[in-house]
Amino acid sequence: MTVPEPGTTAVPPPGCPAHAAGGSVPPATDRGGVPPTAAHGGTLPGGLPVGVPLTPLYGSAVADDPHGLYARLRAQYGPVAPIELEPGVESWLVLGYPELLELTRNEALFSKDSRRWRVPAEGRLAADSRLQPMTSWRPTLLNLDGAEHQRLRAAVADTLARVDHRQLRETTEAAADALIDSWGPDGTADLVAQYARRLPLLVFTQLLGLPDEAGAHLIRLISHIADSGPESVRANQEFQTLLVDLVRQRRTTPGADLTSWLLAHPAALTDEEAVHHLVVLMIAGNETTICWTGNTLRLLLTDRRFRATLTGGRLTVADALEEVLWRDPPTQNFPGRWATSDTVLGGQFIARGDMLVLGLAAANADPAAQGPGAHGHASIGHASIGGNRAHLAWGAGKHVCPAQHPARIIVETAVETLLHRLPDLQLAVPPHELAWRPSPWSRALISLPVLYSAFTPPRPPAPERPSAWTPPQIPQTPQRPGTASGGASGAASGAASGTASGTGPAPEDPSPSSSTPSDATSTGRTPGSEEPARRSWWNSLAGWWSGR
Repeated sequence: MTVPEPGTTAVPPPGCPAHAAGGSVPPATDRGGVPPTAAHGGTLPGGLPVGVPLTPLYGSAVADDPHGLYARLRAQYGPVAPIELEPGVESWLVLGYPELLELTRNEALFSKDSRRWRVPAEGRLAADSRLQPMTSWRPTLLNLDGAEHQRLRAAVADTLARVDHRQLRETTEAAADALIDSWGPDGTADLVAQYARRLPLLVFTQLLGLPDEAGAHLIRLISHIADSGPESVRANQEFQTLLVDLVRQRRTTPGADLTSWLLAHPAALTDEEAVHHLVVLMIAGNETTICWTGNTLRLLLTDRRFRATLTGGRLTVADALEEVLWRDPPTQNFPGRWATSDTVLGGQFIARGDMLVLGLAAANADPAAQGPGAHGHASIGHASIGGNRAHLAWGAGKHVCPAQHPARIIVETAVETLLHRLPDLQLAVPPHELAWRPSPWSRALISLPVLYSAFTPPRPPAPERPSAWTPPQIPQTPQRPGTASGGASGAASGAASGTASGTGPAPEDPSPSSSTPSDATSTGRTPGSEEPARRSWWNSLAGWWSGR
């Protein structure tokens, strides 16, 4: 983004498509009806006067009312708006749906290689800048174009494809049940701190082959990095050190986990490449899953119309997930793309080396994406939104997120399990008191306090089956001579002997399924609602996680 000296005129390069032969901007307006404008300090005809301050994309402005912020930027500048990422660091925010598609699909003109960024090249990005962890170049699929990007993307996509989706759902449900069972008897909980933020780590540490005790430390590091906060640089260094040790261990002792599969892929990743891709998987995958879970639960607790349609059977949890991806996607903005040459996008003159931020939430709210009659964001039951997955929450083009299917399984299972176990869940504070983390990138609640009075028993465990990926081995209760051991027979015999094992008599009716709400029990736990014996490992892990 070019910033001319006061009193001078920003002169575009010869042949700039935004300018006529005489050097003036054509009188046509952009798609939003706003005349094309220049960058901060520019004096192109119809552009910004010198000295106009840039809109900050950080702090309370982006946390308290991002939708209002994006609407104001759209009204003032059109589909591409000049912003400030931190004091003295300018960028462009792409707000328009068609413009964001153009940005993500034109790799030759808008590169993912952040080494092209003019700000650090001009010495204007401090070494301790909070933007460093999210914008620094790394040898990953996020920062490369062309053949190298395809090589690394194939390694990540093929590795994720080896995860057994049924096993992932069962493991997530077991971890969710254990977390819920670890809560105290007072009928209160914070669904962010005690559920959404802990559950993905219980799953991800197993997927990557990390030690269980690393979870609490990992979540603090990831939060600092994703928020671009004061501790982001230190957290980024610690996080990478932890993963370097993991890669070294799996080189010599591979296992049935994502780290080992990534190292064994034919793409032949180096240790450095493997570490950086584990950073991508953990931060992008874990942070997205946390935010998506929390935002979906908030929707169900604060939007009575939506919850009524859900409990009435007219919508499903999957519908709620899509509604959140339209309204409050877990990643609201994402850095970025860098212009490889001078060009024009959305009526704005973009200079070579300028950074463009993908405004995912803003583009979803673009009337061009919603059709006639839309009012700036997805509305419940709107004909153009219901069942529509054309949102840009996962990005677009060749760099679309490769982990969306495992993330969807984890979040959908987390929400379904919670609603099954706590059918009378309700918000403990007025909705306007809920606060958001001040992150320019993530759309994440600080807390989500709730009240409940009833527990329902967890679902019976599904019969075990062979799989390419299995969760950690859980100690089994010794079998009596002559009985079947392991597999579906072992699970069945364990369920049949609930009274003898101390879990109480089995209920007369079968445990409810995810599609049929259960009757609420009394305030205390229902006898027999404890986890089956084969899930005792999860209970002990959840107890450690809760400080017990």
